[in-house]
Amino acid sequence: MLAGRSFILWLEEVDSSLHPLVGGKAVGLGELIRAGIPVPPGFVVTSEAYRLFIERNGLDSYIRRVLGEVVREGRPEEYEEASKLIMSKILEAPMPGELEEAVVKAYRELGERVGVRNPRVAVRSSATAEDLPEASFAGQQETYLNVSGEEAVVEHIKKVWASLWTARAISYRDNFNIDHGKALMAVVVQKMVNSRSAGVMFTAHPVTGDRGKVVIEASWGLGEYVVQGKVTPDEFVVDKKTLEVVEERIARKTRALFYDPRTGRNVEVAIPETPEELEKLKAEHPEIAVLIEKHGVAPDKPSLSREEVRRLAEIALKVESHFGKPMDTEWGVDADMEPGKNVFMLQARPITTLKEGEAEAGGEAGEGEAEVLLRGVPASPGVASGRVKVALTVEEAARKMEKGDVLVTKMTDPDWVPYMKLASAIVTDEGGMTAHAAIVARELGIPAVVGTGEATKKLKDGMIVMVDGRRGLVFKGKVKVEKPEEAPAAPAAGVGIPREELANLYPVTGTKIYMNLGAPGEIERYIHLPFDGIGLMRIEFIISSWIGYHPMYLIEQGKEHLFVDKLAEGIAKVAAAINPRPVVVRFSDFKTNEYRRLKGGEKYETLEERNPMIGWRGVSRYIHPNYEPAFRLELRAIKKVREELGLRNVWVMFPFVRTTWELRKALRIMEEEGLERGRDFKVWIMVEVPSTVFLADEFAKMVDGFSIGSNDLTQLVLGVDRDSGFLARMGYFDERDPAVLKAIGMLIDAAHRNGVTVSICGQAPSVYPELVEYLVRKGIDSISVNPDAVIATRRLVASIERKIILERLRGGGH
Repeated sequence: MLAGRSFILWLEEVDSSLHPLVGGKAVGLGELIRAGIPVPPGFVVTSEAYRLFIERNGLDSYIRRVLGEVVREGRPEEYEEASKLIMSKILEAPMPGELEEAVVKAYRELGERVGVRNPRVAVRSSATAEDLPEASFAGQQETYLNVSGEEAVVEHIKKVWASLWTARAISYRDNFNIDHGKALMAVVVQKMVNSRSAGVMFTAHPVTGDRGKVVIEASWGLGEYVVQGKVTPDEFVVDKKTLEVVEERIARKTRALFYDPRTGRNVEVAIPETPEELEKLKAEHPEIAVLIEKHGVAPDKPSLSREEVRRLAEIALKVESHFGKPMDTEWGVDADMEPGKNVFMLQARPITTLKEGEAEAGGEAGEGEAEVLLRGVPASPGVASGRVKVALTVEEAARKMEKGDVLVTKMTDPDWVPYMKLASAIVTDEGGMTAHAAIVARELGIPAVVGTGEATKKLKDGMIVMVDGRRGLVFKGKVKVEKPEEAPAAPAAGVGIPREELANLYPVTGTKIYMNLGAPGEIERYIHLPFDGIGLMRIEFIISSWIGYHPMYLIEQGKEHLFVDKLAEGIAKVAAAINPRPVVVRFSDFKTNEYRRLKGGEKYETLEERNPMIGWRGVSRYIHPNYEPAFRLELRAIKKVREELGLRNVWVMFPFVRTTWELRKALRIMEEEGLERGRDFKVWIMVEVPSTVFLADEFAKMVDGFSIGSNDLTQLVLGVDRDSGFLARMGYFDERDPAVLKAIGMLIDAAHRNGVTVSICGQAPSVYPELVEYLVRKGIDSISVNPDAVIATRRLVASIERKIILERLRGGGH
């Protein structure tokens, strides 16, 4: 105290009435403590201390003079120059003796409270203009972690004060018309949490505005990398009523920031994937390696357990109830404490970008009209186009960025704000919806797509792109913008054709016409065809041509992500091209001899089969211990496409199903990987084995659809090798055989009794028009044919449907 001025307050003494004295961050922490929420202990160096420091060193007039003389037109380089002059002056100035004495005394007392001499602390900004409802500032001032020792604490407090005058902070205040003279700085000094995992949490969905959801973003190590957007975090969306996870996206987390006790600093480490990499880490950073090994830290493993997610969601409800509004929080899970007591809140402030009805507002780009170049996390709603400027550094952004450009970078931090303000839209490689780029973009009203993974590689300077921040899409060229309620544009193939002629070219049918597809790259050739979806997407092409390795070999090498990423890439290419039409992805259906030909396959395919066609294939593989881990990789690829890339039009299909019990096991494995049947996730099975026809009523209770594989079904109904040219020439292999048609009819009847859809994806409908008529008359729901047969089959089906209608009108039909 000096003449009634408070320099130090403990966090438990702080409440919202002290905001001008302690700043928004300290108020948030003090109110959390009052709500009974666990917060690491600490104290606040108040704004009065900062004011005294400025007064004693005569800095106020100096700052005003610099701003007036240097910042004339608001250009980025002017802000940089002013910042350099002001910050150096602050760092050179001495801290008043009585103030330094008060800080040292409080730091010693904190050590006594936690039972550690010279405890590690976080020295954090708490500006009195920051964390207000109108402007969250999104990390404009600095935070210093793992500071230890009295002199270091005093020095870092001065560094935080200086950060009030970074170029980004000065620019930000000018942008929001905040008086520089009223922007004071308090500093929070708080015991460090030895974070195993950390991140951010919103008590309402920050993008959609849904107040019934809690959104948690998490990654390994300290939370700085999540806040700064340096990693793409795991994401958990929790329903407030049930506290159940309703959406989950587990990102691949290859690096993290941990505290290294041996060096006394934070270090970035690569998360080890193999025993060899772990041993290397032990040699370089043994204490970090022990933490990683103890807690099972791995790139593809969730950084939070379900219990921790639920605990955080429970805290979110208490936080929102206490503050009476949706809140943006930061948290950490302490590696040294037992489960149940290891979750700490580190910050709480109002969500400044949440707007009522935001989920319904605004337009979106017409995806069917242009090439989708990239998909990422939808971070800030809106649509904008512009010329791409790829900038990997702030210096590069300073050279390149002009008003209206689309800023493309790996990630942003607060230093990027002056250049973000110039952008019409922002696209980043990394980060989630709570990354720095996402928060600032929402505040500035700039569309943003983050976490694309490859924006800086795929986009080139000068390209014209359209960024749809609501759906997380980046299009090639400038795209027509549509309101959500408007009908989608006509297919490109119909452009310029009179409406009356379209009906003749592509007649509307009650029976859906799907298309079979193998190579993902072929979708571009066939996108103009009038199909209603992909009824069969074979992934064997992706595995053999794009991946090349046996999945079990990649697992042994610790390279599972290569399989998952490549498979997801191939599926996503097709799903994105035809979205929102469905893509039914059939799980792998190689035979033993085909698997053996993959690189590394000989080690795992030791089973010798005389007839692999009816051997170890399909579901029997997925449930076997020797292949189940590989099947899980396929499931993770599907999950990545649906949840991480947001392509909800992807469904799945199990091939070569023999029994109900094996399918039940396979479905259980699928559920363990986080994929469950639902309104927008359908599960089908192939009907190739007669047992699935005989037990169709039982199978119908387990799935959403059947797809007839007419080749295999004919083979097994008639006992004819489908590969035998000799028997085929004799007329034995024929999908039109009465026994095969009866089996198909039985299946359709059983499916419709149980409300299950039926399709056919075998070769037969592409070849035999009479079989198509039989299927339509039996009421099949969809027919999936090869690309070259799509138009002919649609016209044929339309004519058959009209014929049936005429028959009934004339009274001669049945």
